[in-house]
Amino acid sequence: MKNSWKLLTATHLAAGLAGYVAAPTEPLDREVRQAGLFTTDTRRVLAATVNSLRAESRLLVYSYRGSAAVSVERSVLWLLGGQHELMVPATVGYYVDLSALTLDRVRYDARSQVVTVALPPLVMGDVAFQSEAARTVNGGVLTWSQAQVDELGRQAYATARRAFVAQAQSPALAEVARREAGTNVARLFELPLRAAGQPHVRVVATFERR
Repeated sequence: MKNSWKLLTATHLAAGLAGYVAAPTEPLDREVRQAGLFTTDTRRVLAATVNSLRAESRLLVYSYRGSAAVSVERSVLWLLGGQHELMVPATVGYYVDLSALTLDRVRYDARSQVVTVALPPLVMGDVAFQSEAARTVNGGVLTWSQAQVDELGRQAYATARRAFVAQAQSPALAEVARREAGTNVARLFELPLRAAGQPHVRVVATFERR
């Protein structure tokens, strides 16, 4: 029995060595990496990651919370006037449209083991007002009418929305959102690469400069 086991082991080992010798030594793909007894194709991992992220559609990368303070006025026949002051907190999210991410935006340098991802443009979501925390001050003859107060309120919120969007589009906040987007997307690419046995591959995700 012991001799049979040794014979079987020797036979398998010989077959393995024969196969190794017979295999072509020329590399078939520079992007194929050896991981133990298995090989990992980096491009296939990246393609699968892109397809998975595209299915996620929008990725929230950063949220900004602030407030808008505005004042609107309204008059009728130059005699009757009303004023509405509004201070309201709000939040807005910054997103990356992952449905626009394609494999053409992903590059892999096998020599430096760096993956670069050109991100789709950063987009801003809808402004969400915390109306329950808003403060308002009404004044003028027109504010004696609830209908006029409601109209002034609608104008005030429209003005507050424009003011808050202008805040959120400031270069400083936009740069913070871009950095967060790059970090988040790079991590989403790194996770499957690590799982595929490629811990040394580095991912850099940035926006195209216009």
